[in-house]
Amino acid sequence: MSSNRLLYLSRQDVAAAGVTMAEVIDLLKIAFKEKGKHQTEMPPKPGIHPGGGDNFIHAMPAYIPSMKAAGIKWVSGFPGNLKLGVPYINGLLILNDAETGLPISVMDCVWLTGMRTGAATALSARYLARSDSSTVGILGCGVQGRTNFEALNVLFPVRGIKAFDTDNEAARVYAKEIQTRFDVPVEIVSTPRAAVIDSDIIVTAGPILKKPHATIQAGWMSEGAFASLVDFDSYWHAHAMQEAVKFCTDDTPQMLHYKTLGYFKEIPSIHADLGELVTGEKPGRETREEKTMTANLGLAIEDMAVAPLIFKKAREKGIGTWLAL
Repeated sequence: MSSNRLLYLSRQDVAAAGVTMAEVIDLLKIAFKEKGKHQTEMPPKPGIHPGGGDNFIHAMPAYIPSMKAAGIKWVSGFPGNLKLGVPYINGLLILNDAETGLPISVMDCVWLTGMRTGAATALSARYLARSDSSTVGILGCGVQGRTNFEALNVLFPVRGIKAFDTDNEAARVYAKEIQTRFDVPVEIVSTPRAAVIDSDIIVTAGPILKKPHATIQAGWMSEGAFASLVDFDSYWHAHAMQEAVKFCTDDTPQMLHYKTLGYFKEIPSIHADLGELVTGEKPGRETREEKTMTANLGLAIEDMAVAPLIFKKAREKGIGTWLAL
């Protein structure tokens, strides 16, 4: 590895590297298996909050020895960006050589964050959802509404989507795109309840809020349904979450840390984290009737599991710009 330069990858470069969702899911399974065996290093992510409210910028370092993956992501989430035509989530990832510590790449993390978050939902669903789940309710038709469906479509026989967004035009664009890309019919529904009722898998993908609007009520989820709370508990009333027989996350210590910051005030007790599910230390779904949930926080090991493959494929394709250190 050269010691005097790094590869800069723009948002377009990262996407053009050609890493597939199936590859991302497989990489996350490896990373969470290592986490379940306590073979990863990942401190809780510190953050700052410019402008207050629900704005955040987080530092996310991680090291996965078996994957020789080390680095840090500096990622922001500003809900007001949507009104400005700017992505809600933005940031950069620095990938380091695990043997020397030298930075070898700096890459935009918008594509990566979207893809690995969707993959984490699908990986969780592999253990918590019914294997024959075919109807997906999507609440929030932005980046996460797209990537979460893309990942679920890799692992499940999806035959239909019910899509809701507070912005009707966003829902219309989403439906057209999904139907064109995946040939899966999308029904645009006018209420959150319509997206939840009778869905086998539910994904809530709105902005992350410290004070939940708690729209989804008890009794809306069908028996045997699985929900992925990508927006933390923002969409969910406490009584609706309490219906879950198994409430999971991707990292229990970080969820407890978030509780000290004012999030997740009324969630059920945590059954397992994703590493425990992948290794089999804790059981996933045990009956067809169980209602199950996961509130994945988004972990640095997910980014570090995927970033080396992006770097490798970009180098092979001659993508990116080499910069002197």
